[in-house]
Amino acid sequence: MSESRTRRRGKDLLDAIYTAAIAEAAESGPGRLTMDAIAKRAATARTTLYRRWSDPVDLLLDALAERHPREQPAPGADDLRGDLIAALRLMVDWGFSPAGRAVLAILADPARDPAVVQALWERVFDRHGGTFTQTVLRHYADRGALDPARLTPVVLDIGEAMVTKRIMDTGEAPDDDYLAAIVDQAILPAAGLPPQRI
Repeated sequence: MSESRTRRRGKDLLDAIYTAAIAEAAESGPGRLTMDAIAKRAATARTTLYRRWSDPVDLLLDALAERHPREQPAPGADDLRGDLIAALRLMVDWGFSPAGRAVLAILADPARDPAVVQALWERVFDRHGGTFTQTVLRHYADRGALDPARLTPVVLDIGEAMVTKRIMDTGEAPDDDYLAAIVDQAILPAAGLPPQRI
């Protein structure tokens, strides 16, 4: 057994396992994910993985939940526009990361398992408050800055949908000007607010 396998413990080992699981899923897809491949990439024993997880997808979902970014809206709810732009930037950066690519591999898999997709939403997205802009919009609604009745599923999804379309159309990450345009021309009007109001 290698020196690296004998010395790593706790968080260091867990980080290596999570990094390996996400990288394997991003490169090979969840359908080809195996405990052997994760263990080899993490430079640890397969038995180490089985002590905590029953299968590689269960491990991957834990890794994605741990690595999922968290929005940090202004505590005083005084910069909705800025917080929405920041949330979309966070989404873009995450989308081009190994974790984002692993999630895309799950969602785009033609043979995807509906139970895995449901678990992805429950264990990763819902656990962190839902979608990126949803977290910000609900934060502001809870503090009386906008009408919660305006936060329909369509309004909550506008930002992510437009970012996703832009990436699919161009193959590139939208710049901050484009993200600001999404906020000003789509999200804020849909939420019943003019640009720059807050």
